[in-house]
Amino acid sequence: DVYAFVSNGENIPRWAAGLGTSIRRVDGEWIADGPIGSVRVRFTPPNDLGVADHDVTLEKGVTVHNPIRVVPNGAGSTVIFTLMRQPGVSQQEFDQDAHTVQKDLEMLKAILERP
Repeated sequence: DVYAFVSNGENIPRWAAGLGTSIRRVDGEWIADGPIGSVRVRFTPPNDLGVADHDVTLEKGVTVHNPIRVVPNGAGSTVIFTLMRQPGVSQQEFDQDAHTVQKDLEMLKAILERP
């Protein structure tokens, strides 16, 4: 259930406001509009391994790969998001990105743990 939720681009505004507060499907790609502008989001093909990696192409044409894994953990799951510091990103900008990702993951947890 966690993997299905995370890997569905339609759910981005519900849990990943740092990426997009609105989402639409255009020509087979997800277009998210949010605090970093209008971005294209492409998920890895559906799989049985819990890999929900997604590439985010920014308005300036730079594509950022975001590794994310959903790993079974007892009766639940552990979600692992790897945030990599991109070239030219200051420590302050990276710290802000990490803070945003942390907030998004906390929202994901809150949504998925609701009764």
